[in-house]
Amino acid sequence: MASALDAGTRGARWHVRIDDIDRGREAPGAAAAILKTLERFGFEWDGPVQYQHRRTGRYREAAERLRASGAAFDCACSRRDVAAAGVPGLEGPIYPGTCREGLPAGRRARSLRLRVPPGAVGFRDEWRGRVSQDVAAAIGDFVIWRADGVAAYHLATVLDDADLGVTRVVRGADLLGSTPRQILLQRLLGLSQPAYAHHPLVTRRGKKIGKRTRAPGLDTEPPAPTLVAALRFLQQSPPADLAAAGLRDVWRWALANWRPAVFAAPPHSAPVHD
Repeated sequence: MASALDAGTRGARWHVRIDDIDRGREAPGAAAAILKTLERFGFEWDGPVQYQHRRTGRYREAAERLRASGAAFDCACSRRDVAAAGVPGLEGPIYPGTCREGLPAGRRARSLRLRVPPGAVGFRDEWRGRVSQDVAAAIGDFVIWRADGVAAYHLATVLDDADLGVTRVVRGADLLGSTPRQILLQRLLGLSQPAYAHHPLVTRRGKKIGKRTRAPGLDTEPPAPTLVAALRFLQQSPPADLAAAGLRDVWRWALANWRPAVFAAPPHSAPVHD
């Protein structure tokens, strides 16, 4: 809702993308159910829906280009190997560089990793302030092509955004720390960098709700009260009687009264990830 309102109040296009690149984990009918739910809640998107599983060739071409330029390298290490030899990092063990100068004798490539250069990658998040991260020190050489033969999330995302002509990304704060990696890939691939704005997350016991936390499904009957609850979570101030209004009235009020400035971090408190 935050991204749709942000686009709507700017007169911008709002796109829907189904991140279904991991076909083995996709529940049958999940994509259709997502679109049906969006429609039921009054969301209207621009252009056709983009499906990641149809874009494997595009991802592979970009991965091969990074390998050919030396920006990426083949890696024979499993997660267990990295856990055994890596030092703690921001999101788990940091890759120790085992295959950076070539595959060890007798080992075959499992994945493709980005050769991350040292130094900070920074950007200004519109709602969170200045963010800076030394990706090499905090994350290390990260996987861009997985051992199971599909593109990793960060590579697919930057290519999808670029090919859709996305100029502004509005998403949850859980991806704030991922943005420097995506900016690094954009630079290496010669892609434009969009603007970023990260909104607060709904959490339970400090963790983002979702499939992994066995969160219950969205209550779609009726849709208006749920939309109003979302507005309140997003620190908007809908009137008490809006939940009893029609769907069109809820969206009309939300677009006329959208105030994203409430997400802005106080002065000097912008998150810095080093």
